[in-house]
Amino acid sequence: FLRATGRWGSSIVLAPALHSAGANNLTGKIMTVLGAIDSGQLGTTLSHEHAIVDFLGAEKTQGPRHDSEDAFATVLPHLKTFREHGGRALVECTPNYIGRDVRLLKRLAETSRLHVITNTGYYGAAGNKFLPKHAFTESADQLSARWLAEWRDGIGGTGVRPGFMKLGVEKGKLSEVHTKLVRAAARVHLASGLPIAIHTGDGIAALDEVRILREEAVASAALIWVHAQNGAGPTHLEMAKLGAWVSLDGCNAKNRDRYTRFLTDLKREKLLGRVLLSHDHYWSVEGEGGRGSLKLHSGDAVTAYESIFTDLLPHLRANGFSDDDIERLTVRNPSEAFVIRVRKS
Repeated sequence: FLRATGRWGSSIVLAPALHSAGANNLTGKIMTVLGAIDSGQLGTTLSHEHAIVDFLGAEKTQGPRHDSEDAFATVLPHLKTFREHGGRALVECTPNYIGRDVRLLKRLAETSRLHVITNTGYYGAAGNKFLPKHAFTESADQLSARWLAEWRDGIGGTGVRPGFMKLGVEKGKLSEVHTKLVRAAARVHLASGLPIAIHTGDGIAALDEVRILREEAVASAALIWVHAQNGAGPTHLEMAKLGAWVSLDGCNAKNRDRYTRFLTDLKREKLLGRVLLSHDHYWSVEGEGGRGSLKLHSGDAVTAYESIFTDLLPHLRANGFSDDDIERLTVRNPSEAFVIRVRKS
């Protein structure tokens, strides 16, 4: 990322960049790794998945350690199967410094004929292991300028632009550095219209995110509460009523009854229009140095990217969910959540 911006540890002048980045007439579009599309083109979407992730740490690796051909051959068959289930789009949520590889994503999108969306932003969960050193010393405005540079100029010289921001925070009231990340994301949103997806430890942290966004004049509708399934059902309802997106993104065959209860409660309160579904599947790079082998982490699902279609959706239909409900969850909601549009409070 630093090579892309040319700013190696120097201070970043923000004010002109923030107000000139704009949405470049992309309001109403969705940005994929192959370029912008109309929101109506997105189709059936998994809203929180990964290809390759690397948990080595921000200060231990400066680029992808996986073998590109191995990664391509490993992930592609699962994308093809996803397409056979009717899938048309995948939101790839691997942040910078955790294995984000937009060249791989572009190649996978071209070959699978899927819309793939990548991200900008920093991940502060897991004890800040994946935050670069400058995230602690730079201001929210300086971090905003870095992320806006990726939006404006593309990521790492590839020309691939992010379609959303991905952050990560811990449980409870947000720490000083995590608060700064959310403020930086809010300022990027106001300049670009990119939605903000935040890996969030619990409902307390989610509500704190809403507070911070409001202080920055950003509406809750810009926020995607990632891993909402880890929070209590009443908080799902509260966040949805505030206008945020409630992302239930750990779906697998064994938890379908629990997810059905969550969704039934949201449906009863007429809040299905604020819900996203996904698996959060990924292949991790194993090993401490050099090239690492790939290992599938897929919860209890047998095959990546499939359980929603083979288990959850049939179960929902058997429990009173209509075809319109299913289309809302899998097509209309993702299209609305990831559309480029400034959402002011």
